[in-house]
Amino acid sequence: MRIVLLEPLGVAGEKILTLAKKLEDKGHEFVVYNDKPDNEGELIKRAAQADIVILSNLPFSNDAISKCGNLKLISVAFTGIDHIGREACRKRGISVRNAAGYSTSSVAELTFGLIISVLRNIPKCHDAVKEGKTGNGLAGFELAGKTLGIVGTGAIGLKVAEIGRAFGCKLVAYSRTEKVEARKIGVKYVSLDELLAGSDILTLHVPLNENTRGLISKEKVSLMKRGSILINTARGPVVDSLALADALNEGRLAGAGIDVFDTEPPISPDHPLVRAKNVVLTPHIAFATKEALERRAEIAFDNVLSWMEKSNYE
Repeated sequence: MRIVLLEPLGVAGEKILTLAKKLEDKGHEFVVYNDKPDNEGELIKRAAQADIVILSNLPFSNDAISKCGNLKLISVAFTGIDHIGREACRKRGISVRNAAGYSTSSVAELTFGLIISVLRNIPKCHDAVKEGKTGNGLAGFELAGKTLGIVGTGAIGLKVAEIGRAFGCKLVAYSRTEKVEARKIGVKYVSLDELLAGSDILTLHVPLNENTRGLISKEKVSLMKRGSILINTARGPVVDSLALADALNEGRLAGAGIDVFDTEPPISPDHPLVRAKNVVLTPHIAFATKEALERRAEIAFDNVLSWMEKSNYE
């Protein structure tokens, strides 16, 4: 079978070659590209003859997939698969496998990096020191004792709850599926509106789908506790960015930490959150630690091997 790695996975070339050797030793052809395709035409050219493709967050549309006649498996080195044309995959019976769990710790840790950066004004403090100023006017807030509202208690949401408990937070959550494990560590499940109204910190950990797109709408932003902060390391379109920016600029919300946007970075300087007050912005980097990137590469290749075994393609 022809297996094509369509884009870099952020790990050393030697690591990729080691992982690919398991496939080549079984007689399969492996092709690797060390740069992202410039356009969809180039993407289609790379994938056109592939039986299996491996990619991370490179958009792979229904139209592009429909032009890859041999395709049987898409191994996604990412947790979310909202960038994959799933309608074309369903029509053709193409299997899609993701790299679940590879970035649980890394995303949860950046979530708290953003929370503390917002609460303690760390970016402003940094600027003050470099500009020869003092800390006057930069006193922040403690995390201990705050109500941490978690939207989504999957693996990442649970990890956030565990860390929040260690910081001494009161834990509340809203999730489609309520977890016994969450209750065991002190999480109280409430309705979304109750969560919004009662949380000092609202942090989002849901996938992007038809149920979560626009979940934190203008109406929901208006329900958030005055003076609270919002953290989004999930997916940009889960939040109405303009409504959030308006709430920040009007002083209804105290701050926000945002790692994800409506589109992938680079973000336009005119984006409402770029121009908003009291925000800490990172360029969709929550998943990206050395350890996590190596884990996702391993999972992506293991998914190919396990699919081959189950499908009798070895």
